[in-house]
Amino acid sequence: MIKPHLTTTTTLILPFLFLLLSISFHLFPFPQTLTPTHPPLPPSPSRTTHIVRFVHYKHAREHLLYLRENLGNKNNRWEWIERRNPAAAYPTDFGVLEIDDEVRVEVVEEVEGLELVKDVSVEFRYTRGLLGRRGDDGGDGCVFGEGRKRGPGKFFTRMSFDESEGRMCGSGGGNGSVGSRSRRSLLQHEVVSLYVCYDVLKMLWSTVHHSLLLSVQRTQVTSLFGADALWAKGYTGEKVKMAIFDTGIRAEHPHFRHIKERTNWTNEDTLNDNLGHGTFVAGVIAGQDSECLGFAPDAEVYAFRVFTDAQVSYTSWFLDAFNYAIAINLDVLNLSIGGPDHLDLPFVEKVWELTANNIIMVSAIGNDGPLYGTLNNPADQSDVIGVGGIDYSDHIASFSSRGMSTWEIPHGYGRVKPDVVAYGRDIMGSKISTGCRSLSGTSVASPVVAGVVCLLVSVLPVNKRKQVLNPASMKQALIEGAAKLSGPHMYEQGAGRVDLLESYEIIKNYEPRASIVPSVLDFLDCPYSWPFCRQPLYAGAMPVIFNATILNGMGVTGYVDGPPTWHPSNEDGNLLSIHFTHSGIIWPWTGYLGLHMQIKEEGSQFLGLIEGNVTVKVYSPPAPGEKAVRTSTCVLQLRLNVIPTPPRSKRVLWDQFHSIKYPPGYIPRDSLDVRNDILDWHGDHLHTNFHTLYNMLRDAGYYVETLGSPLTCFDARQYGTLLLVDLEDEYFEEEIKKLKEDVLNTGLGLAVFAEWYNVDTMVKMRFFDDNTRSWWTPVTGGANIPALNDLLAPFGISFGDKILNGDFTMDGAQSRYASGTNIVKFPAAGYLHSFPFLDSSDSGGTHVLASSFTKEDLPILGFLELGEGRISVYGDSNCLDSSHMVTNCHWLLRKILDFTSMNIKDPVLFSESARQDAPLYENGNKLPSRRTDVNFSAYSSVMGKELICRSDSRFEVWGTKGYNVQVRGRNRRLPGHQAIDLGGGFNSSLLRSDANKSTVAPQSKRDSLSNKYLSLLYRDELDTPVQAESHWLLPALVSACGFLLFLNCWRIRQKRRRRRRGSGSGVFLWP
Repeated sequence: MIKPHLTTTTTLILPFLFLLLSISFHLFPFPQTLTPTHPPLPPSPSRTTHIVRFVHYKHAREHLLYLRENLGNKNNRWEWIERRNPAAAYPTDFGVLEIDDEVRVEVVEEVEGLELVKDVSVEFRYTRGLLGRRGDDGGDGCVFGEGRKRGPGKFFTRMSFDESEGRMCGSGGGNGSVGSRSRRSLLQHEVVSLYVCYDVLKMLWSTVHHSLLLSVQRTQVTSLFGADALWAKGYTGEKVKMAIFDTGIRAEHPHFRHIKERTNWTNEDTLNDNLGHGTFVAGVIAGQDSECLGFAPDAEVYAFRVFTDAQVSYTSWFLDAFNYAIAINLDVLNLSIGGPDHLDLPFVEKVWELTANNIIMVSAIGNDGPLYGTLNNPADQSDVIGVGGIDYSDHIASFSSRGMSTWEIPHGYGRVKPDVVAYGRDIMGSKISTGCRSLSGTSVASPVVAGVVCLLVSVLPVNKRKQVLNPASMKQALIEGAAKLSGPHMYEQGAGRVDLLESYEIIKNYEPRASIVPSVLDFLDCPYSWPFCRQPLYAGAMPVIFNATILNGMGVTGYVDGPPTWHPSNEDGNLLSIHFTHSGIIWPWTGYLGLHMQIKEEGSQFLGLIEGNVTVKVYSPPAPGEKAVRTSTCVLQLRLNVIPTPPRSKRVLWDQFHSIKYPPGYIPRDSLDVRNDILDWHGDHLHTNFHTLYNMLRDAGYYVETLGSPLTCFDARQYGTLLLVDLEDEYFEEEIKKLKEDVLNTGLGLAVFAEWYNVDTMVKMRFFDDNTRSWWTPVTGGANIPALNDLLAPFGISFGDKILNGDFTMDGAQSRYASGTNIVKFPAAGYLHSFPFLDSSDSGGTHVLASSFTKEDLPILGFLELGEGRISVYGDSNCLDSSHMVTNCHWLLRKILDFTSMNIKDPVLFSESARQDAPLYENGNKLPSRRTDVNFSAYSSVMGKELICRSDSRFEVWGTKGYNVQVRGRNRRLPGHQAIDLGGGFNSSLLRSDANKSTVAPQSKRDSLSNKYLSLLYRDELDTPVQAESHWLLPALVSACGFLLFLNCWRIRQKRRRRRRGSGSGVFLWP
């Protein structure tokens, strides 16, 4: 989105808007929705375009001959698409084929079977919204109905925007969230509501006020970074080859000194920029106009026109353009686009190849803020400099996407992104032909940093640039020189605001080295170290994972030399156990270092700080002209806050393992009322879109841990409640059996927040993908209700398939039920709450007039005591999800946890009127069934997979099937520290004082039975390895003692019998 200055005429809009507000309130009572009209079904598809990637680079003609020789082409089953662009003169590693749909599967299998073919994938069509423009189709933009034809492929979110045009009353526009697959068009049929207009009025007033301030305070963004100081030294970006992948630029534009080359990669016959975005980006980087100066006016501009006037691009266009950028040896590349699909391998891997060829890529992190978990690709890649946006007050811009990265979920933890932030609001840049304008967005912040990079590259002599500068060394200079902002945390600001002059000092004296980013993890540095600073470490917890990035400025390829090492600053540091995971090969330029941190059981009562350093040795092959291997030692400083292990009743475990997100599949949003975000792609993690829930639980005194492995991989005796929220995956049979045991006999509390699931609705949400020539249908609903019902079946609880909406009030708190489901089975003696809601399941989830529905009282909230445990179920999770929350239900969750963890019963929730005298089961009500037309195993971590505890689990169960056998033991303690009873809270019976003590029973066939016997005495595995041959001793002693005891008892019994027989009483007594 892009923003020109607001003039005084803007204030004239306010009275008009107030009038519009009044009219809309009377004519369109809130809430109402309209039924969208559907276009006719698309024509029968004939051919689909595919990208064939080859193992080697060769000229396109050679690849074509290879396919003809090995495939043949009877009946013209496939056709080679000739690409006429500047890259055609160079060798390539891919080709584009059109394949007949009738034989597509067969041909693809034949091609993939060829020795010199790497893989075959569908050609993606990329589309983005620029300048707040309307899509050509004028379609719904987000709500899919049956027969709806949508654009295919990779989502690109809107990277820049015009704040004076971007959000009008009733537009339904979000805050840069992902829209339709084809384009982010405005909703033509959205009804104007009081609340929407009220929000817009507030936004407009804020914008007017902000613009008035800027009219007084505005200055050149280059001056804010001190670029004039480097200009005075003669550094102006001279002979830096700067590539701008965007909408092109017009020839002889007066704002640019060196437009070195303009290339067109689209199917339109023009090199000009007819939208203005590419010109603006180029102006921020290299403009020379006095009103909108760029950072590097002497840089050589290479304008790549990769988007059409309709804002459309294709995979092959990008791949060819990237190959050409490599061939002509460019220095820096700015890409002000992005989307959530980090599994688009041809695109992602080509970016790796680009940076491996020493091209520094700068990319916008995305405009999907203030939502968390919304990082865009390729900016979220570790080899790319990802840029977020701030305003002139050094506040994170509301539109700037937040971290963490979601590639690593569920088993790992996300990386810190963005890398840096820069000014991205009301930045001045060039217009299409002449003059300047003001725009906002992270695609504006990205060229700000790209301009800084060009200026820094020009600091070094041309003959030394490629020897010293590379994507890693430049990122080191930017990160180490950045100014950390007070207020935002690391997943909002990265290293902080770019500081040109500090980075200049680093660059001019740079020596190749490796480093770790971030270089410090300080649990006392709040809020910067959020979420780590919100919760201390303690013994018995799931490992706390920190995912750091290794930057290797020594070479494109590097290796970790030996295992990383933990160096505690004092003896207390020995209480910390760290398991490391890291990249086998550091390529290109970057790798990862995972810290899995646990406090040993000896530290279960320790209170204090643990400090020290982690060191990692990295080496790279010698550079040209060198003989010795390059080596470097990286240091990560740790300061960790540790507390005694909290009581069981205050510990909550969050199930991350059973959450599925986009990509790779079409996972639909949870609230069907939300029209500007069709996908569930924010990670569903406590530290992404459930971050407000996490903060609330910590404020309430709960300690929250995350499980990214199956439910067999946690010790239920340590937790008050297992929290299952918005889960889409299936469950192993072992998980279902263990959870039943955990609740009934171990006293585990269970809290479930479900979501909608309706097959008819999923079918009507489908859309036709022009690229794959197939219908895309959601692989599940908001939650996987059939799987949840299997999990809850042992307790007699099941959810239905209704889609319920409405407001309700309970205990003085009002909540919104947004596309939730109903409860259809519930045991007697439980407590069940029903409310009147609108059911839209019969309409297939499409938006129709609210007056066409009738309200019905349906149960949505239940409480049950069963065995030693307690269960609570609720049919909606949107009130916990910060992405699309209308009203939160934190008050309800706190009361639920009071019950499930501590058996505290709220008088309203447990009133006699809610008590079930008879079990709930609606006759003839069939439970929701699984879809049979979807290959769910392609997206599942359960179906067709092995049950195994991964590196997010407790160390003792890594690589096993988990805690299938519960055993009892004692806590070990460190000399000088008292042993601590972890306590059963209110979940365990007073008659079972040892219920909280358990251990691991590995299921590996290689484990000896003696390990299981040893675990009877020890709560954990032995601290040091024990030879298997010595494991027979303890069980032998136990067996011998048992046998002697039995023999002694038998002899005593025999003596008593002989005495009774000798008495002659004639009375038979039972011994």
